[in-house]
Amino acid sequence: MGKVQSCVSLAQGASVSCAKFAGMEPTRQAKLNELRQLGIDPFPTEPFFTNTTAADILRYYPQQKTDFKSVRLAGRLWRKRIMGKASFAVLRDESGDIQLYFQRDDFAERPELYDTVFKKLLDLGDIIGVEGFVFTTKTGEITVHVQRFRLLAKCLRPLPIEKETEEKTYAAFTDPELRYRMRYVDLIVHLGVRELFRRRTAIVQAIREFFNERGYLEVETPILQPIYGGAFARPFTTHHHALDMELYLRISNELYLKRLIVGGFTGVYEFSKDFRNEGIDRYHNPEFTQVELYVAYRDYLWMLELVENLLEQVVRQVLGTTRVRYGEYEIDWTAPYRRVRYYEALEEVVGQDVRKLSERELIGLLHAKGISLPEPPYERADLIARLFDKLVEPTLIQPTFVLDYPIELSPLAKVHRSDPTLTERFELIVAGKEIANAYSELNDPIDQRQRLEKQAALRAAGGLEAMPMDEDFLRALEYGMPPTAGLGLGIDRLTMLLTDAPSIQEVLLFPLLRPEKVSSKE
Repeated sequence: MGKVQSCVSLAQGASVSCAKFAGMEPTRQAKLNELRQLGIDPFPTEPFFTNTTAADILRYYPQQKTDFKSVRLAGRLWRKRIMGKASFAVLRDESGDIQLYFQRDDFAERPELYDTVFKKLLDLGDIIGVEGFVFTTKTGEITVHVQRFRLLAKCLRPLPIEKETEEKTYAAFTDPELRYRMRYVDLIVHLGVRELFRRRTAIVQAIREFFNERGYLEVETPILQPIYGGAFARPFTTHHHALDMELYLRISNELYLKRLIVGGFTGVYEFSKDFRNEGIDRYHNPEFTQVELYVAYRDYLWMLELVENLLEQVVRQVLGTTRVRYGEYEIDWTAPYRRVRYYEALEEVVGQDVRKLSERELIGLLHAKGISLPEPPYERADLIARLFDKLVEPTLIQPTFVLDYPIELSPLAKVHRSDPTLTERFELIVAGKEIANAYSELNDPIDQRQRLEKQAALRAAGGLEAMPMDEDFLRALEYGMPPTAGLGLGIDRLTMLLTDAPSIQEVLLFPLLRPEKVSSKE
C-alpha cells in the first residue's frame, strides 16, 4: 500500500486525522482495525500480572523444573517461525529473550486466536502476555509452551530488528544520532544498552552506600539559583515571572552545601543535575550529573585517600574486579593511585618550568605546540592551564591525582600551607580526563571576598566563565565554617570508564541533540 487509505479508529470509536499517523505502517494499521473487528482491544486496560522473567526461567529451570508448571510473563514478540499447526516465537522482556511454543490444539475453543490473531495479526514488536509451562525441546532449548496469550499493546511502527545473512546485515539500528534521539527504540533493540544503564544505577547506589555507611547526610539544594557559582562556566538563564527576577540553572551545588557545613552538619552530599552553557562533544553535555561531598574538620589529603578507597570499592562491587577495559587500555582501579604535582607534571612534558616564562613566551609556546588560546580576558594561569589540559592530561591513563593547582585557577580552594602561590586542590585524571575535583575548602571570608572580587572584575571585563559575587555566601562564611574537605565526582564520566563507552552520550538516557530534521514526506 503506497499511502494510508483510511483513518485509524481509536479506542471508544474516536477518530484522528490520517496525517497525524502518516509515520505508521499501513499494513499494521489495517491489522489494528481487524483486531478490533474481532472484538480484541489492541490496547486493553486490564493489568497483566507476571510471576517470572525470561532470565529467571533460563537461570533456574534446569535445577528446579517443578517451579515452572504455571508461568506468566510479558514482553515484546521478537521472532516468529510459523510451522502449520505449531509455531515457535521469541519473547523479549526486560531481562532478555525466551523461546515460546504455540500449538493450534491448545486453542481448540477459539481456533482464530492461533490461525488469525497469532499467525496473521501479531507483528514483531507487539507486546503480549503469555501463560503456560516450561519444557525443554529436543534440541535442548528451554521453552515456554504457551496455553493462553493476550495482546497488551500493538506496535504500529516496525522495529529495526537485526537480520543477518551470509552477505549482509539488515535493519541494524546502529546510527549513533538515531540511537540517542530514539533511545526507546535503542533500548528495545539492544539488550546491552539496558545493561549499561543498569550498571550506571549500580554505580550510583554503591557510592550512596559508601557515604551512608560513614554517616554522611544526603541533601537537596536549589537547581534554580539567583546567583550561580562553584565553577568556571557560563550558566543557562531563565526568568521567574511572579517575582520578576532573573534566575540561573545551577552550574554547581558547592556554595549551598558549604552553607550546610556552616549550619552545623559535619558531612553532606548530593547527587545533582548541573547545567553549563557550553559545547557538546564526546566528554561534555550541557546537562550532567555529579555527586558533591563536604566533610568538616578534614583536608584535601584526607579526601584523596577517601576517593581512592571509594572508587576501588565501587568498581569491585559493581564489576567484581578492579581491572577494567576502557578502549585500548586496561585501567587498574586498585588503591593507592599515583600522585603528581601540577607544575612538576607540566615541566616533565614541556621540558622547562613554565612559571618562569613571560606571558608572551607562554603564548609563543602555545602556538609552537599547536594549541589555541583560551577566551579572553585571561591571565598567565589561563595560558598555563591550556598547556596542562592539552599536553599533560592526555598522558595520564591510569588513575592519577594531580595536586596543588595555581591559586588563580582555584578561587574557592584554601591557600597551600607551604606555598602561597598554590592551593590545596587535586584533580583525579583517568584515561586522559578529569573525573573528580577536590579542595581543602577556603573558609577565610576575607580571603574569599578578595578572590570573588577578582572574579567579578574578570567577569565585568567580559570573562563569561568568571564567577559573580555572592554576598549571601560570604555572609555565611562570616558566621564561621570549620576546616572542610570538598569533592565533586562526575557520574557520567565515571560511568563511561566503567562501561567502556566511547562518548558521554552513550551513558545519558536522553542526551541533548540538535533539533530533528523532518522531511516533507514524514
